This record gives sequence, C-alpha cells and structure tokens, in this order.
Amino acid sequence: MRKFDTKVQYHKYKVLREVARHAWDDTLLNNLFRIPKIIAPGPKPTMRCCVYKERAILQERVKLAIGGDQNNPNVIEVIDIACDECPMGGYQVSEACRGCMAHRCEDVCPKNAITFDSQQKAHIDKAKCIECGRCAKVCPYNAIVNHIRPCINACKIKAISISEEQYAEIDNDKCISCGACVYTCPFGAIMDKSFILDAINLIKGSANNQEYKVYAVLAPAIASQFRYAKLGQVISGIKELGFSNVVEAALGADMVAYSEAEELAEKGFLTSSCCPAFVKLAQSFPSLKDKVSSNLSPAAAVSRYIKETYPGSKVVFIGPCTAKKMEYQKESVRPYIDCVITFEELQALFDSKDIDITSLPESELDNASYYGRIFARCGGLSDAVSEALKEQGNEDFELNPLVCDGITECRSALMRADKKLLKNNFIEGMACTGGCVGGAGCLTHSERNKLDIDKHGSLSQYKTITESINTADQDI
Repeated sequence: MRKFDTKVQYHKYKVLREVARHAWDDTLLNNLFRIPKIIAPGPKPTMRCCVYKERAILQERVKLAIGGDQNNPNVIEVIDIACDECPMGGYQVSEACRGCMAHRCEDVCPKNAITFDSQQKAHIDKAKCIECGRCAKVCPYNAIVNHIRPCINACKIKAISISEEQYAEIDNDKCISCGACVYTCPFGAIMDKSFILDAINLIKGSANNQEYKVYAVLAPAIASQFRYAKLGQVISGIKELGFSNVVEAALGADMVAYSEAEELAEKGFLTSSCCPAFVKLAQSFPSLKDKVSSNLSPAAAVSRYIKETYPGSKVVFIGPCTAKKMEYQKESVRPYIDCVITFEELQALFDSKDIDITSLPESELDNASYYGRIFARCGGLSDAVSEALKEQGNEDFELNPLVCDGITECRSALMRADKKLLKNNFIEGMACTGGCVGGAGCLTHSERNKLDIDKHGSLSQYKTITESINTADQDI
C-alpha cells in the first residue's frame, strides 16, 4: 500500500529519512553534502531537467530537514530554485478564442488592455491588465482563463505573492503556518522546517529514558493514518524509537473541552483554542482578542499535565499540523512541548531505524474519551463542548456553535463576529479542510479519514469527558 498521497511527499520523506539515519549514527556532519547524490545518483534525472538541478534542490531540502533558515522565524519556507515551473499567472487568452466579431472582452475592459491581431484573436497586455476578470465573464467561448498558481490559490489569507524573479514569497506577518501551500505545491517548492533532529537528540540524550523520560504526545488524527499497519503497531513503533510512553493528545482535548465549556458559559461568546493557525487568525482581529479561548491547545494542555506529573520529563508532539511547529515556540507553550514533528516525519523516523511496524505486536492506547478523540475531525470540538456543558450541569446554556471547515469559512465567521453580525455564540475554527485529518503533515488525505476518527472514538473505554480527566493519572 502507498504510504503517501503524492510523489512530492515521498521525495520530502526520502531526505528526512537519510538525515535521520545519519543523525542516529552520529555521521550527519560528514554526510550532509552526500545525501543529494544518494537520493539522485544520476546520470539521468527523474523529476527535473537535469540531475544537477535535482541535487541542488535536494540540498535545499536537506537544509530544511535540519532546521532551515535560522534568520527566518516562519516554519514555512520557499525553495527558490524549485519554484520556477509555474506560469506567470493571471488572465490569459487560450487557443479557444475564435476571433469573433462581438469583441465583448474589449468592451468591458476598463483599462483598454485587450487588442486583436490580424486574425482578430484577442491578446491581453499584462502591463495594463488589473486582473478584474470581466473579460473572462463575457467571453462566449470561455477562451479567457485565469491561471492561478497553486500556492496562491491554496492560501486563503493572501499571504503569498510573486516576486520580481517570479518566485513565491511569503508574508510572515500574514502567514498562519497552516501548511496549505506546502501540501498544494506540485513541485515541493514550499516546505515546512523540520525539527526531526531535535526529536532524535531528545531521545538519545535520555540514555534509554534513564536521564529523563521522553513522552510522545500523539494527535488523535493518527487513527486515520498509517493504513498499512494497525494503530497498536504504530504505538509499538513509537516506543521502539526510544520513547518512554505514548499519550493521547485527545486527553488534552478532553481537558480543553471541559474548560472551554466553563469559559463559554461564563463569557457567553468564545472562539476555540485547539487550532493554532485559527487562533493566530482570530487574534488578528483586535475586537476579538478577548473572545479567543484562554485555554491552551489540547497538545499543550496534556503536555503541561505530563510535566507537572513527571518533573524533568521531555515531550515530543506528533501530529498532522505544521502550525504546531510555530505554536510550540510561543512563550506560553514552550515550557510544556520540547519538539514537534509531523506524521510524515514519524514515517521517516521509523524507516531511518529500519523499524517495520507491521511486524510489531500491538500496544494499547486508551487515555481519552470519544469526545476527545473526535477533535480530529471538523465538528468534533463543538460536540465535545456540548457534552461538557451537560456534564457540568450547564444544560440551560444554549450552545449555538458555528463549525468552520477550512480557513475560508474561519475568516468569514471572524469577519462577521468582528462586525457583530454573527448570531452564533461559539466558533469552532479548523484551518485545514476536514479538520486535523486534513493537516499538511498527514500521510494521506481522504474522506475516509473522518470515518476512521469516529470509529477510533467509539472504541474508547471512557464514555464521558469527566471520567477521562479523572483517571488521567492512571494512564500516563
């Protein structure tokens, strides 16, 4: 079975795997410049015009795999040399133009940007065109098309523009690190920085968990990933890497749902805290800053609990989210989470140590309730808050949630709330389409992922949020 959706993910994984392999063996420094040649031995190229360009791009991927540009605070970076295959973009006249007599495109153009050649075929002067799209709307042959770069189309908050050299540029002030551009770019020219070396160093430094314990906090979206193996085998594989124990981030989701329900009942209006990309977007609206939940995210909440219960321990969060790589560096979160890696990077770690998880026995993972686990899919958080209100005896509080699936819906809801036009009293914001199961760091993305989450939730031994929270110390 294929482990990844795309070959872009696969090429990214190969670099991560080789970097990790040498990091385990303490041979990375001597092999940093050899990795591109190992992956692209030549002489024929496999993805680019020549093997030399392939290796040059791979070298940039190696840099990102070991932490990226330290002068760039964003965890999302553009590999300029890989960003050169997309068309300029904007409205262009295609071969479908029939040179008709109507010339409606010319009539509606406010800048006189359209001219005609000797065959009466239309042409657009890009120096004059303002990309209004009026010409495309009136063309009877649909001959005028808008070529939008995939990264720009994916970024719904308009944080990506095109430089004079025709490379993608990211506005760090606007970027929420959701990773939509990372997953969408068909050339892998936009990537998230990896902290896989930090994870390896934490494990090695623990001396088999004798110096300190290293905990893996695992996002509930894991239930929809690694389909070639059983979930219990994935858990065993994580322990085989050297982690002392694996704890569900869904336990933190139970904690957050309970606290968020109390805060909502007190304030009367609230926006969720579980998605760091959504939180950053919500905080960009000055009138809503005090309406953003004061709770930590589920990952940070359970990590705090682990560190308070076991002082001196280290925590690595493993999940589908690139925005988590920004979140854990915040002052409010840094004391609790020591490192963040994605499911893609977890697969690279398994293979860097030649761990065949399909051959391992199954380990149990049962820290959270059904409600904590369904945080991973869109609508799950609202269901959990509703349940928490009931368990707290706040059934008189009328919950009216707005479930936002993807950043476009999130932005629309926040704009309406900012203008006091929103009738709902709780905004569940998920930047990734479908929720965490659609995260940029997932191995696979499909409709089936949501079903897998609900199934995983139904298998929990805890039927209430309260029961999960009250027995937390027994499970960690």
